[in-house]
Amino acid sequence: MKLIREEIESVEFLVENRNGKKSMYIEGVFLQGNIKNRNGRMYPSEVLRKEVSRYNEAHIQSGRALGELGHPDGPTVNLDRVSHKIISLKENGQNFIGKAKILGTPMGKIASSLIEEGVKLGVSSRGIGSLKPTKEGFNVVGDDFMLATAADIVADPSAPDAFVEGIMEGKDWVWDGGILREKFAVKTYKTINTLVDQKKLDEQKLGLFNDFLSNI
Repeated sequence: MKLIREEIESVEFLVENRNGKKSMYIEGVFLQGNIKNRNGRMYPSEVLRKEVSRYNEAHIQSGRALGELGHPDGPTVNLDRVSHKIISLKENGQNFIGKAKILGTPMGKIASSLIEEGVKLGVSSRGIGSLKPTKEGFNVVGDDFMLATAADIVADPSAPDAFVEGIMEGKDWVWDGGILREKFAVKTYKTINTLVDQKKLDEQKLGLFNDFLSNI
C-alpha cells in the first residue's frame, strides 16, 4: 500500500467564543470524491463514504481523530506533533466537509500564532491504500483506502507534486503484526530478529546498513 496525501487550500479558520473562552477552528472541504485531482488521482465516492463512516465511528466519536502540524513522513499520527482534533466530517454532495479544533498543545499554539499573524495555511488528508492506473492517465484509489487523519495543517498546500510523490509517497507500507511499517524496515527488522549468533548478527547489521544506504 502507498502513503496517499491530498492538499486543499480552501479552508477557513474561525474563532468562536463560548462562556468567555476563545477557541479556534478549521472548517472546509477535507476530502473530495469522483473528481480527478491535481495529483492525478480520483477517489470513488463510495470508497470515501465507507472510509469516512469507519473514521467517524472509530476516531471522531471517541475523540481520537487527531492531526499534525506539518508534513509527517508516514501513515501514523505522532502525538508530539498533534496540533488539532477533528470534531466532525460530513458528506456534502461529492465533498466531505470537516471541522477541527486547534488544541493548546505546543504545535497547536504554533498553528494558532501563524493563523493570527495572517500566514496562509491549508489542510492535507493522509491515508494508505492501493492505486489502480487507468488508460486515461490517472490513478483510482482502491477500496482498501484507510485514513490516518482527515486533515494535517500544512503551510505549503501547493507543494510541487514531484516532492509529494517522490518523498512522501514513494515507499510501500505493510501491516506487520497489526502495526504499519515501511516495507524495507520490516525486512530489516525480521532479518535481525532471526539471528542468534552475535558475530553473524553484527555482520548482517553491517550488510543491512549498506543496503539501506544504497536505497536512499
